[in-house]
Amino acid sequence: MIRSMTGFGKAIVETSGKNISVEIRSLNSKQTDINARIPWVYKEKEIELRNILSRELERGKIDLFIFVDILEDQNVPVINKSVVKNYYRQLNDIAGELYIDSPDQLLPVIMRLPDTLRTEKEKLSEKEWKILQDLIKDAIRMIDDYRKEEGKAMETDILTRITNIMSFLDDIEPHEKQRIVTLREKLVNNLNSIPNQNIDMNRFEQELIFYLEKLDLNEEKVRLKKHCDYFLETINAGNSNGKKLGFISQEIGREINTIGSKANDATIQKIVVKMKDELEKIKEQVLNIL
Repeated sequence: MIRSMTGFGKAIVETSGKNISVEIRSLNSKQTDINARIPWVYKEKEIELRNILSRELERGKIDLFIFVDILEDQNVPVINKSVVKNYYRQLNDIAGELYIDSPDQLLPVIMRLPDTLRTEKEKLSEKEWKILQDLIKDAIRMIDDYRKEEGKAMETDILTRITNIMSFLDDIEPHEKQRIVTLREKLVNNLNSIPNQNIDMNRFEQELIFYLEKLDLNEEKVRLKKHCDYFLETINAGNSNGKKLGFISQEIGREINTIGSKANDATIQKIVVKMKDELEKIKEQVLNIL
């Protein structure tokens, strides 16, 4: 079963006086590209979070958002008493030296000075880290379900288009013999139009056979059929392998292009154009396969 690289997952929990919300979004990308926007309290675990996302989601452009809403009064600034006292003693001494009698006005001034207030940094507990890990896993499960559902729709579309290419390949065969007859007649007519020429018809037939062998499409048709079969075998495998399908698509395109360059027939060229159109749509889908 194939899976899309596109997905979205969200998980929320209320604990320890706060709401923790995790959102994960993924889009198609050749490599693993993770962008994390998380509160500073979780920064120490950022590498572990990235490793979890990389391991579970495998590939894609992945955005991780963690939001924390505080439900209770926490991290209230604390007055730094030693600093305030030190400021007071110094300012009081200066006021005495300058004969300024206003000690009651010193405190408001002091509280505006640096380091008079401090905020205790919150530490991440093991319990909260376990809760966060569970939230990440829940969001990843939602993404995986999303990827599978989108993968089913993509698989149906891709299989239809591969079947169309194989059908178009069968449509080429009726036109191959007539193409050779038409080409031979054209060459003979061109040769006969040359006046006063002593033509060795045996040599002409030998050269004609050699020329027509170069235009034979059988090898390309056989290889194209094998590539299509291998594509179907890969897409029906247990694992989703977008890169491998991309490589096979390139090989399919190479054979279709060769058939087009050797066609020498308007009808076959039209069939080749249809095959290319189906293949381009397959390639667009493959870019989003995990």
